[in-house]
Amino acid sequence: MRTVPRVSPRLSPRAAARTAPPGAPPAGPDPAPAPGPARRATAAACALAGLLAVAAVCAGDAAARTFPFGPRHRSVNDLANQFVPFHARLWDLLHGRADGGITLDWGSGWGTGFLPDYGTYLSSPLAPLVALAPRADIEYAVYALTVLKTALAAAATALLLRRLSTVPAPWWPAVLGAAYALCGWSLAEGASNPMWLDGLIALPLLCLAAEWAREGVRPVLSVLTVAVCWTANFYTAWMATLGAGLFLLARLATAGPFRHRAPLRAAGTVLLGVGLAAPLLAPVLLSTRQAHPGVVRAFEPAGTADVLARLLPGTYGFSTPAAFVATPVLLLAAALAFRREVPRRERWVWPGLVLGTAVSLQWGPTHLVWHLFATPNGSPYRQTFVLAGLLVIAAYAGLAHGLPGRRPLAAGFAVVLALTAAALPSGLATRPALLLALAGLAVTAAALALPRRRRYAAVAALLVTGTLLGQAAATTAHADRRRAAHLDDYPPYGPEQERRRAALAAADGWPAHRTDPGLPRVAGNDPLLLGGQGAAYYSSHTPAVLTGLLTALGGGWTSRGRNLQGLDNPVTDALFAVGARWRDGGIVRTGTVLPLVTVRPPGPAPVLGADPFRNQELLLGAEVYARPDRSGACPAGTEVFLWAPDRTGPARLGAGAPVRLLGGAPRRRAAMTSLGLQPAPGVRPVLPPGKGPALLGCLRHDLLRAAVTALRGRAAGTVETTPTGLTARLPSGTAGTAVVAVPAIPGWTCRGRAPRSYAGLLAVPVTGTTTVSCAFRPPGLVPGLAVAALSALALTLATRLRRPGRRGAG
Repeated sequence: MRTVPRVSPRLSPRAAARTAPPGAPPAGPDPAPAPGPARRATAAACALAGLLAVAAVCAGDAAARTFPFGPRHRSVNDLANQFVPFHARLWDLLHGRADGGITLDWGSGWGTGFLPDYGTYLSSPLAPLVALAPRADIEYAVYALTVLKTALAAAATALLLRRLSTVPAPWWPAVLGAAYALCGWSLAEGASNPMWLDGLIALPLLCLAAEWAREGVRPVLSVLTVAVCWTANFYTAWMATLGAGLFLLARLATAGPFRHRAPLRAAGTVLLGVGLAAPLLAPVLLSTRQAHPGVVRAFEPAGTADVLARLLPGTYGFSTPAAFVATPVLLLAAALAFRREVPRRERWVWPGLVLGTAVSLQWGPTHLVWHLFATPNGSPYRQTFVLAGLLVIAAYAGLAHGLPGRRPLAAGFAVVLALTAAALPSGLATRPALLLALAGLAVTAAALALPRRRRYAAVAALLVTGTLLGQAAATTAHADRRRAAHLDDYPPYGPEQERRRAALAAADGWPAHRTDPGLPRVAGNDPLLLGGQGAAYYSSHTPAVLTGLLTALGGGWTSRGRNLQGLDNPVTDALFAVGARWRDGGIVRTGTVLPLVTVRPPGPAPVLGADPFRNQELLLGAEVYARPDRSGACPAGTEVFLWAPDRTGPARLGAGAPVRLLGGAPRRRAAMTSLGLQPAPGVRPVLPPGKGPALLGCLRHDLLRAAVTALRGRAAGTVETTPTGLTARLPSGTAGTAVVAVPAIPGWTCRGRAPRSYAGLLAVPVTGTTTVSCAFRPPGLVPGLAVAALSALALTLATRLRRPGRRGAG
């Protein structure tokens, strides 16, 4: 797709007149466009592409009556549990209202590292824009960010296409750019995973950098482009980089003489760009290795009919590739192989590349390569946007030589029709989807078959653009409806959540005590969304240490241990300094609690076992639970706690209100829960049916108060926290082990050395000292900074040594 004159020199004037796009000037020698008009045309194409993308997405959401255009909830699964809460945390951080900083989050998981989460969910250069909206409108801000990213992906693709060739009528790059941004992957998967949309933007930008590497120009800008893309979202940037590599190989095979230095330049560009992003990538990588393991699944390719059905508009599926690209793209790409006026290499390389990429989605080894060598927990076709991008580029490769004639157009029509027919056995190929596809095919073919005269150009543009907008909006609306019907959905953030957040803020006493956002849960990261400093935490980086500690104490979780729930228990409240929590529609004070730092007598750390009641006593250093009698009833006056992690259903004590458990290994684990005070001797709780352990703990509050009072005598008098650590002041003459009520995740240093673990908590030996200081630095940050510095130095030296006379050398 090299830049060529408006009329291919291979064609006669008569043939050129037949193949020229509507609105093109008459055939004949024509100089290259002036830089000023060309830039204005490119800017107009980018702007139009973005506007078309915004119009289609908003129209589809409005048609489905989905937030913010209707009552249907938009927040589903991880969008509600992770992405909105993490953007709320970013809002707090940018406004100076967060407990912690960019490296340490005091609010979640009793204190966790934040830089890996930032690098996974929030490092997009666009993410800080959410700070411009009010905190109460965080969900609106995330939606606006999603639409903006879709528009930028369209604009970036239009820019790439204009860079490859300015031959077609000016509106074609805009329409094809929007078609890429409105692919099925973007509408069905990217819309609910806004961080992935940075990969949608990255693919055309990295292809542009590959083109610069092929030509030997803009080396610094190319490296910075790679660095920004990998910083924005490394996961999809990996996929986009692979796609850009395939694009470069195709360009080297089709665009003039082979330039043997181009692959080396491209490889160097990627290495330096990734190196500049290393301060973020290295902590993310190490944190992933230290995280609680997720689901391990074997890849199972989807059926051929289902794969082809996802090319149709208005389809939705979780385990199939969302490969829909508007019908004009399919028709143009299919017609390319039959166009004799196009050089043979282009006719076969681009369709072959598209076909090979499609096959790689279905083959196990290449599936692993696309997904960073691990089958993901969720959709196994997250790389599908690369296929959509290559389809758009293939369609544009033919347009670089004008519109297809009637014979190749008819052949392309037959190919698309055959693909549609092959999808008929799939249940995804519904009647509305088939009608949308066939109508779009007929309209697009009619537009491309119009006479090549200027007065028909507007008609062709309207037909093609209308097809794109109609199919994309219908696909958006269908995905909205199906997503809400098949996935867990959550109410939008509104006045009720704001009232709860205000109450938590009023009760906040950090770091003197923690305030837990409590139950019922709003999302998986309530401390980020609502405020406070709780145990709840959900991330790809949930530390294994934290999951193990919370599980041992009777905590509950979902997502196989990565979505941790808060634990409402007086013993753990005392141990972790929870002085207030939300319960039953309001704030309750939990009574006297311990400070964040306590001192335990010298001796070995306790070893936690399988009984969560005994584990709580070991951490507390005192027995506070009475055991049920032989009939299974607690002594009268004690508070009855039930631990039945694998049971699902209601549990009740006497005439008390039922408490619902939601457990079941390996996906879920029900948290220890209170059934209320034992009303009388012999009253046994009614448990939900099921297998697995079901233990009762009979809490004596008088013993708990005595144990807390004893520990407070050896606890820190004051504790000060910073965005990177804490300092505690102990009574003079203190000896023993200072225990910090923070999980012992990697990255902590206390008094210049790595701390010990006290049954999963930070521990520091003390002898006569009065001050304990601990600092947190994300593992991998210093090596990442060193790699970035070396990459910056190498880029600087390479730029200075590069001779102007070698520009463009191949």
